[in-house]
Amino acid sequence: MYLDILNKANDYVYIFTPYLIIDSEMVNALQMAAKRGVDVRMITPGIPDKKLIYRITRANYEPLILAGVKIFEYTPGFTHAKSFVSDDEIAVVGTINLDFRSLYLHYECGLLLINTDSIMQLKDDFNTTISKCAEVTPKDLKQSFFWHLFDAVVRVFSPLM
Repeated sequence: MYLDILNKANDYVYIFTPYLIIDSEMVNALQMAAKRGVDVRMITPGIPDKKLIYRITRANYEPLILAGVKIFEYTPGFTHAKSFVSDDEIAVVGTINLDFRSLYLHYECGLLLINTDSIMQLKDDFNTTISKCAEVTPKDLKQSFFWHLFDAVVRVFSPLM
């Protein structure tokens, strides 16, 4: 469903996710949506609940940001919201994290909304929350060679987390 939303979006896709541990198919869908002019914005936690998972989440930022995806971290703390909202027409809200286990292994629950007033409420919540966030820039991702290497190794094992 998430890939379909990204592939069919025309104007925007707003995403809440506490974890960003995605495969190449999801990375590609996010990048392609941004490259074709869709306003792709994502809110992730600014303060982790699990430090290693937070590190992996941030390790996935760079290719997305360089493709035009705007990533924001919720500065007051941890946010556990999980939703996609697109083009004022379609949304998904539920228990589905953007991680391998939620997308491929677990039986997660999600509510698909199409052309309902609730979609605008989700969009309004996103816009209210983004005012409490800091945008992540490529400059924020600068780190030493060691940390780049560490992130690359951890990404290999990320489907297990």
